Amino acid sequence: MLKRRVVNTAALVILALLLTLYFVLDFHWWPIAILFFVWFWLTLLGSFLIRWDYHFKSLHSNKNSREPHVSITFDDGPNTEFTPLVLDLLKRHSARATFFCIGHQVEKHPDVLNRIIDEGHSIGNHTYTHSKSFGFFSQDKVKSELQKTNRVIEDLTGLKMKLYRPVFAVTNPRIERVVKALKLFSIGWNVRSLDTTPRPEAMVLKRITSKVAKGDIILLHDTSDKSVAVLEQLLLFLDNKNLQSVPVDELLNIEPYA
Repeated sequence: MLKRRVVNTAALVILALLLTLYFVLDFHWWPIAILFFVWFWLTLLGSFLIRWDYHFKSLHSNKNSREPHVSITFDDGPNTEFTPLVLDLLKRHSARATFFCIGHQVEKHPDVLNRIIDEGHSIGNHTYTHSKSFGFFSQDKVKSELQKTNRVIEDLTGLKMKLYRPVFAVTNPRIERVVKALKLFSIGWNVRSLDTTPRPEAMVLKRITSKVAKGDIILLHDTSDKSVAVLEQLLLFLDNKNLQSVPVDELLNIEPYA
């Protein structure tokens, strides 16, 4: 898979060669424009496609798992309307999951967060504001967002989180430096439900069940009736396939807390 440092190094070498040809041999300028176009689009796609691991490595699955385990993960909570319904379903099926929480949501609904932990699920950092412009934040602002959420949850639970889920799957060099500085595990996925899109419930469910297998990490959200309905059917499907959902840290054999 393409990596930022490899692409940037290759682009600079080719650019130096093209500039030499341009000034020494009166070479055409358009290959330089093509090079910039290719570099720009590779960088853009690499910043939004988390599974490329373009800027830094995220953990997307564990296909070497010896157990029939998958991990259902939920983003954007907690809230008082949908998260309790999700927890009820997980409890009914003896399933455990990981919830990537937004800091300001935790401040509004601390009781829901405590229930998540009390019922055996793990939690991770999903920034403090979940801002749509997070990818454009400065390094200091990125660090402040993650530290603030970690502090909110540590003050509430005593847990020092090590799991991080990039918002909107966005990665870049600034986020990379903060993730490394805070010694976080970046957690991706390899089964994306697209449950926040206008797709109907049946289509979202089929998107998951048509490819889910042992070792997979599934991305859902505890933010809508549709996601709750999809989860209910998904848990029945997993039961029928003898697959069990466990927290992502258990699936990946990593520590969720410092």
